Amino acid sequence: MGIETHQNADGIVEVVMNCPPVNALTVDEWFDLAGAVTAAGADPATRVVVLRAEGKGFNAGVDIKEMQHTDGFDALLGANRGCAAAFTAVYDCPVPVISAVQGFCVGGGIGLVGNSDAIVASDDAWFSLPEVERGALGAATHLARLVPQHKMRAMVYTASRATAAELHAWGSVWEVVGRNDLRDAALRLAGQIAEKSPTVIRAAKESLNGIDPWDPKRSYRFEQGFTFELNLSGVSDELRDDFAGTNKAEGSSQDSDT
Repeated sequence: MGIETHQNADGIVEVVMNCPPVNALTVDEWFDLAGAVTAAGADPATRVVVLRAEGKGFNAGVDIKEMQHTDGFDALLGANRGCAAAFTAVYDCPVPVISAVQGFCVGGGIGLVGNSDAIVASDDAWFSLPEVERGALGAATHLARLVPQHKMRAMVYTASRATAAELHAWGSVWEVVGRNDLRDAALRLAGQIAEKSPTVIRAAKESLNGIDPWDPKRSYRFEQGFTFELNLSGVSDELRDDFAGTNKAEGSSQDSDT
């Protein structure tokens, strides 16, 4: 378990998050994910990367339990750098990255799918950025790539959700399918891309990044500065303690704090 890589014969590489119970990644797992995507893209045989997850949800952000059980700010700094590394790896991957999203996509998951080239989602998928409830900010940069501007702002302020069907209607999600068909749908789209000239597709990825209206790496790092300020104020630690206590009582460990 952890971050797994599967190389298919047709040039499609699957990078899989398998981190029970909810794919809330530790600091090491965020860096492992970044490394797996980077390695896949560096291989000239790779034509497409499919980023997916095992379990009931795609990604629940960072492991807040690790953060709350680590003295000082090492875990916070590690999580922030790990998230930035993983989001950048997806964005800078020389080939298209398709995210296959089931269940919840929360916090850091938004950063991953927001930097992806295409998204396929199950009909039970939902997307949320509950950072304000954890005393953090970040990944609004990526949420803004998924939903309209005012919807993004309201979602940040209220920590509310958007469904896969809504994102499909806005054009952010390529296809919505039943959960059992999710992997096949992602591989089907990947296969259509893999059939094209790999030289042209790699050029297309670089060109599309080059015409982006803003730099998501710089924008995200700007957001993270406010997370550091909130942590120094003490409010973030209090909110994370409250969240961790609530989850312990409810028997859950779903986290988010990018």
